[in-house]
Amino acid sequence: LRTFEPRGAFYAFPEVTSATGLSSEAFAEAMLQEERVAVIPGSAFGPSGEGHVRACYATSYEQLEDALGRIERFVGRHRAT
Repeated sequence: LRTFEPRGAFYAFPEVTSATGLSSEAFAEAMLQEERVAVIPGSAFGPSGEGHVRACYATSYEQLEDALGRIERFVGRHRAT
């Protein structure tokens, strides 16, 4: 997923729609249901946030590794064709 390197923040804001074809809300809901990883739809931050999700990474390195593996698996299943 394309994203900018966060500077001084504890969250990333990757763009999800081009990779999956899902809206930010659909991506967040399906990610939670299928992989038990919570992200916030970018649309919650206004119209320009649509197509992105906010992912907080203020947790342990081990939990981040696990979550990234789950996200990778999810995106692989939902890859836009």
